[in-house]
Amino acid sequence: MNAGIIGLGKYVPEKIVTNFDLEQILDTNDEWIRTRTGIEERRIARDDENTSHLALEAAKQALADANITADQIGLILVATVTPDQSFPSVACQLQEYLGAVNASAMDVSAACSGFIYGLATAKQFVESKSYKYVLVVGAEKLSKITDWTDRNTAVLFGDGACAAVIGEVSEGRGILSFELGADGTGGKHLYLNERDAISMNGREVFKFAVRQMGESAVSVLGKAGLSKEDVDFLIPHQANIRIMEASRERLELPEEKLSKRIHKYGNTSSASIGIALKDELDAGKIKDDDIIVLVGFGGGLTWGATVIKWGK
Repeated sequence: MNAGIIGLGKYVPEKIVTNFDLEQILDTNDEWIRTRTGIEERRIARDDENTSHLALEAAKQALADANITADQIGLILVATVTPDQSFPSVACQLQEYLGAVNASAMDVSAACSGFIYGLATAKQFVESKSYKYVLVVGAEKLSKITDWTDRNTAVLFGDGACAAVIGEVSEGRGILSFELGADGTGGKHLYLNERDAISMNGREVFKFAVRQMGESAVSVLGKAGLSKEDVDFLIPHQANIRIMEASRERLELPEEKLSKRIHKYGNTSSASIGIALKDELDAGKIKDDDIIVLVGFGGGLTWGATVIKWGK
């Protein structure tokens, strides 16, 4: 049997913070942010809107899209670095909110690669027939760990959530291959500092991401027995437009085959790939039997990639 995405959802908060808004509080400007990152605006959650609330809204959409009920879920995986608290996990909170009474639940901590880690984990459980349906969520409230006085990082991040129901799909479709990786020696380049704020060595992270995203995308295609020419659409982690373009160039794809949603949401960490996937589906850019590559990197340092033949 093959496991794949049978339901998808996303949620972003209502509040929009533009580059021009940030000009009022930081020594920066819209042109600088756009040319270096590709970001024009980002969504910021309300004070009373936590990661678990973002996750809930995306999860409800995914369940409806999959046409299943919460009590059919066997496992909930929530990828996040911004849990409401250390414990209980966001996954356990989500289980309660949804009424998913038959689901086990745990959080996945792989930073921006977390959604890919979740998909790869869900694939194993579904294909081994341990669970019929696994709910994978990427949810972040990065605004609560952003240092709004640091112009190097404050312009980058936003809040949001994505969710996918993983279940059995028709022969030949679904998650064809995946690659997960980590390099703990690079953890010092992107981490949560003693003030509970994101600290990043942008130059080192950029070099790592440009190299690793391209390598992982090529490698995961090889594992699926496919080549660059087979790719219909690339959905990279929406962190920086220059990094995203580098991964597109590595696969020798035309611009129209690259998902670019960073201008609307900024970097939403574990939520970014799923949010972009949902947007591109809604825009009609992904069709049944298309070969799509999802690839990301994150703090840890971590990386992950997967090849999916789209469709149920």
